[in-house]
Amino acid sequence: MPHLTGFFDNVQLPTMPDVARDLVATMQDDDIPFEKVRNAIARDPALTAKLIRLANSARFGLARQVATLDDALTLVGLNQVRTLALAACMSGMFKDTPGIQADAFWKESMATAGYAQWLARTLGSDVQQSWLAGFLVRIAELIIAQKVPEQMAATEQRPHQAGGRWEREMRLLGFSEAQVTAELARRWRVPDSIVRALETAEDPVAAVPFCRLGGIVHVAMLLAEIGLEEPKSPADTIASLPEEIKRALQLDSDWLAEHLPLVADFVDVSVR
Repeated sequence: MPHLTGFFDNVQLPTMPDVARDLVATMQDDDIPFEKVRNAIARDPALTAKLIRLANSARFGLARQVATLDDALTLVGLNQVRTLALAACMSGMFKDTPGIQADAFWKESMATAGYAQWLARTLGSDVQQSWLAGFLVRIAELIIAQKVPEQMAATEQRPHQAGGRWEREMRLLGFSEAQVTAELARRWRVPDSIVRALETAEDPVAAVPFCRLGGIVHVAMLLAEIGLEEPKSPADTIASLPEEIKRALQLDSDWLAEHLPLVADFVDVSVR
């Protein structure tokens, strides 16, 4: 893919913080290792303070005050705290980018991650890898906007249908943000299964063999875009999803429409 190869020339790529790298590594363990997660987060006092503040927010409605990281891990939940820590680390890697509305961008990233995790749980897939792939999939947009701001602005034209960004990116750039993110994830040594999902997220049905995680991320992105930008009824939302991807994932439209979470369930906590 020559266009993509050339894109990385003279681009200063962000370095994944050690804390985030250690937390990503714990996602490959069958059981969530309490000590590994705790010790990774505790290395960063600012991150620890942010997580304690989030744990005390109305979002979690805890019966008592959270005073320590151990309190947060116990009362909020190990997986939830790890998720918030990763989101905070990764959003902190990027400065605000001209042409990108930061709050809206990170809301959509959190929504995509949340829907990916929900779909994975529904399908019996890996919920942690699905969350991470969903959160990462749009990250490269921040890098693209820095290198080719004019083209990026064109891909963000309004109005557009959910998923229209990929089509515009391919037409204007010759590659999609998901493909750039996949290469970035590869350089960050993210698990191969997540790299593969990012590579195929734009058109998972075309991948041979079909990439289940890529399909989950694709659907999650559409659900997040619809929920945040063009809200519809649950039935209309599910009906607007590509039938071939629903078939490939063996998703039941009626069940999805009945159980579809609100996008607000995933974006009511600010990780910045």
